[in-house]
Amino acid sequence: MHIALAAIMLLVVVAASSAEALFEEVHFIQYLDENTAIEEVRRGNIDMYYWRIPSERLSTPESREGLDIYESTSNSYSILTNPAVTEQFNPFSIRDIRFALNYLLDRNLIVNELMGGYGAAMVSFYGPYDPEYISIIQELESYNFRYNPALAYNTIHDSMTESGGILDEGTWMVDDMPVELTFMIRSDDPVRKSIGEVLAQELEQVGFVVHRDYGDLNKAFVTVYGSNPADLQWHLYTEGWGRSGFVRYDSVGLAQMYAPWFSNMPGFNDPSSWNYENPQIDALTQAIYTGNFTSSTERTGLIREAVGIGIDEGVRIYLAGRTDQYVVNDSIQGVINDFGAGIPSRFTTINARSDADTLKVGVKQVYQGSWNPVGGLTDLYSNHIWYAVWDPVLFRHPYSGEVIPVRAQWDTHTAGPGGVLPVPSDAIVWDVTSQSWQEVGADINATSMVRFQYTFGNWHHGIPMNMNDILYSLYFSTEWGTDSGEGDRTVDPHYTPRASQSIGTIKGVRVINDTAIDVYVDYWHFDEGEIASWASLGASMPWEIYSAMESAVLDGKTAFSRTVATSHEISWLSVIVPNDADILRSYLAEFAQDGRSPAALSGVDAVPRYEAAISWIDERGHAAISNGPYSVRGYSPESRTIMVERFDDPSYPFGEDRWAIFEAVQTPHILGADIPDTVPPNGTLEVFLETADATSVRYFVTDSTGSVVVSGEQPAQSSGNTINVDASSLAGGAAIFKAFALSDTVLRPDSHSAAFLVSASELPALDDTAEVAPRGTDMSWVAIPVIVISLGLIAYVARRRAVRTRMPP
Repeated sequence: MHIALAAIMLLVVVAASSAEALFEEVHFIQYLDENTAIEEVRRGNIDMYYWRIPSERLSTPESREGLDIYESTSNSYSILTNPAVTEQFNPFSIRDIRFALNYLLDRNLIVNELMGGYGAAMVSFYGPYDPEYISIIQELESYNFRYNPALAYNTIHDSMTESGGILDEGTWMVDDMPVELTFMIRSDDPVRKSIGEVLAQELEQVGFVVHRDYGDLNKAFVTVYGSNPADLQWHLYTEGWGRSGFVRYDSVGLAQMYAPWFSNMPGFNDPSSWNYENPQIDALTQAIYTGNFTSSTERTGLIREAVGIGIDEGVRIYLAGRTDQYVVNDSIQGVINDFGAGIPSRFTTINARSDADTLKVGVKQVYQGSWNPVGGLTDLYSNHIWYAVWDPVLFRHPYSGEVIPVRAQWDTHTAGPGGVLPVPSDAIVWDVTSQSWQEVGADINATSMVRFQYTFGNWHHGIPMNMNDILYSLYFSTEWGTDSGEGDRTVDPHYTPRASQSIGTIKGVRVINDTAIDVYVDYWHFDEGEIASWASLGASMPWEIYSAMESAVLDGKTAFSRTVATSHEISWLSVIVPNDADILRSYLAEFAQDGRSPAALSGVDAVPRYEAAISWIDERGHAAISNGPYSVRGYSPESRTIMVERFDDPSYPFGEDRWAIFEAVQTPHILGADIPDTVPPNGTLEVFLETADATSVRYFVTDSTGSVVVSGEQPAQSSGNTINVDASSLAGGAAIFKAFALSDTVLRPDSHSAAFLVSASELPALDDTAEVAPRGTDMSWVAIPVIVISLGLIAYVARRRAVRTRMPP
């Protein structure tokens, strides 16, 4: 299915400008301190800052002078617990104690105080700004988490007592030793530091001894993500998450945050470590990931079940989604505020414009983690830069999350979910046993076929991209995505479990010509763009760099993933680091001298490629070669700067205004709401909503039991929307009405919520002949609490109505 860019253009309003796009250079410069960064942006010493600015710094018109402010909801906070079962007692190996943290954590405090009100409470990976959120809101609301230290204390007390713990003068003891916790707290993020301090104090109050271990992401890579959980170097960690793009139908998030198979849960699939296991959530998230469903409804059911298990397990506990404010000097045009990534999207540095030749971008961290396309580029900071250097085969629309073409157009044909397509007998697959390409033969079927028509061009080192790069990427994914058992050296605990899921669905590929290939897969989705995304084959670096990386890893000189690097005490391969680049250079020189080509590309004249890559490394001191609009000029650790320069090559296929269609967007809004304060128990709640740029309105009513009792959806009307809710199904007491304004094409809902009171009973008519009890005589003791409770509920409703919240656009 071809995506028509003309249709996409209908979603946005384009800002015209005479200034040219694509700067000669972009400098990514580290600014750890946000206060310094905002002043540097205001003065024009840097043009924008790829990190949030504290809300109090932008609270007045004077503080915003000279700045354009962009809001984003792409980031979130969570607590990672260590559930390892070890000889030394670990309280978080007990699920009930992990789950009790939900009541020990005050999410309202985190949002309103620590985040200054710029955010929303979260209980799962999906928060109020995610497209999946509304479809599972009833499940999420049912948890009704509230700060309740007494409940948390009782749960922890019961679990500790059952495990042999004794509370001795306020401290939990097991085997006559105090129960001590090591809490890894991110000190480079003020919010996470505060969250850690607050939770540490709460844990101390319930009887644990807490050791606070402060550090940044580099320390977390070693202590949390790199150590064996059974060693108990940590018990808790304050995590922060960001996104590099906006996704309409997320297939990865639940696996990444809750499922062991994805190598992001404690143990991280390192075979030498203790690993968290949960076969049930593995199966659910693999079904979501691989498209093992027959309808949108079935997919939503899988998501609901997986979310429920993830929350119940309490290994990763979500706290809040953050509304970030980014600052840009007002002389810069063309900023694209992606709903997933915010302004640090892949489009901003490509599309931004000014009269200057150099764009200066302040970043919180210029380098942490590793740059390699197999098991690296896992941190947000690296991806902010990498997406200016790499053109993917396809990407996501910044406002709808739909799949859009970048380096390839496609046509999708599918017989799914129940049918089959015959795979041509001359289609090929990589056979790991014979180490060769093999024809699939007769009687092979697939669910879908996607034909990709590539737009090639030169790699940054001047060598033309071609179909060999595509085939080598398939070879690599198959070879390293297949675990043949003991003795298989092409296995990585980070990469292999993920690659195996997709490789297992590829039934064959057929090269059509120099720029087109058919990919046959056992994969179906109700959105054909998602099928194309699943089947897409592409390469972020030339095949010769992959080949050199593979040899270096197999020889034990470096490692693709952090997990292997830490356990084997070798470097985590990073193509931007000179030492690692030199290792790759030595292999390239050996390949060139022998004149050999890899087995997957037997007979290819590879020497010109090796020589071009060697010359690149010699000239630039790194091996970060890709195909995007900018190439990496250099990394300066001393000045904490990474510089990229315009890839001024006539083969580069995209013009300077290629992504200007995304510069502005019209999001749905709730402009006003009229909701009554009280409703009789058998009456009707009548709500009037005024909306703009919305196609539908979805609503939910939660009664005093904390359950979503009523829900519905109706088309949005330009004249206003009247919603009638039968109150007979609602329990008496305080209830909450919540509405969302939705758009079919711009997936950022606006919301409005307010409390109202459902009367406990109808008041009887007064008989004017009835006697009035004289002062001092007994009245019904039932009537008094009803009156008091009713007054309290009315006051509660008044308070809630005074603090109605609204999601920022």
